Amino acid sequence: MELLHFEFFRNALIAGLFVSVACAIIGTYVVINRIVFITGGIAHAAYGGIGLGVFFGLNPVLGAVVFSLAAAFGMGTVSYKTKQRIDTLIGVMWAVGMAIGIVFADLAGGYTAGLMSYLFGSILTISKTDLLLMAGLDILVLITTGLFYQRWLSISFDPEFSEIVGLPVKRYYLLLLGLTALTVVMVMRMVGIIMVIALLTIPPAIANRYFTSLKKIMAFACLLGALFTVTGMFISFYLDLTSGAMIILVAGIAYFISLGINPKPRSSRSMVNTGEGGKDGIAS
Repeated sequence: MELLHFEFFRNALIAGLFVSVACAIIGTYVVINRIVFITGGIAHAAYGGIGLGVFFGLNPVLGAVVFSLAAAFGMGTVSYKTKQRIDTLIGVMWAVGMAIGIVFADLAGGYTAGLMSYLFGSILTISKTDLLLMAGLDILVLITTGLFYQRWLSISFDPEFSEIVGLPVKRYYLLLLGLTALTVVMVMRMVGIIMVIALLTIPPAIANRYFTSLKKIMAFACLLGALFTVTGMFISFYLDLTSGAMIILVAGIAYFISLGINPKPRSSRSMVNTGEGGKDGIAS
């Protein structure tokens, strides 16, 4: 308990709770829509914005937001138009984004070692300003999800029928990717760009094995995310290890343990519903 006397540790714990909420909600949509690879492309492309921000003397997070949104809308538009896998395009944007960030960081000169924190995370350096931004994103995610829950559910499981009945599928799909991009930028302050996908996908993936309601998956994923964050932070503090890596390691161990625990029968767990009695689609 003496750790709670340190402000940096309290800030880190609060950040972990904020991030758990956003990752649980957005991560659930990432998992059921099978857009993990697109999310990885968004995360790595964001590093290009960080490098540009440093080069032009701007806040690196602002550059990451602009780059990640551009990558999300770009990849989302192409994937929607082609209706095919776009692994090659995502891989190219993944690599080019990282390369742009590194090159502009080199051109900026001076002390750029702090940029490594965006690659591997720096949860113990999170400030009160960062906490306010995270709280704001949580509010945005909660409000948006509340407004478009049924529509996102429809386009996730039956986009063709959604188009037939007149839903603007592309618009809602790009909105989801936009929120995913903002969540990626928030999470990378904690665990880094390299491991952001894990924190977005592991808690919902575990929850999806044991619950059929999308709302229950989100709620349980939120609890798991908070548990992984707090546990990883305490272990990393006492063993003097990197916090972000330890959080992901704890989450990864929990995932492999869950594989050995029998879930519900596939006939029931494969169906996701809103928790209101209706069938909405296939989750796995």
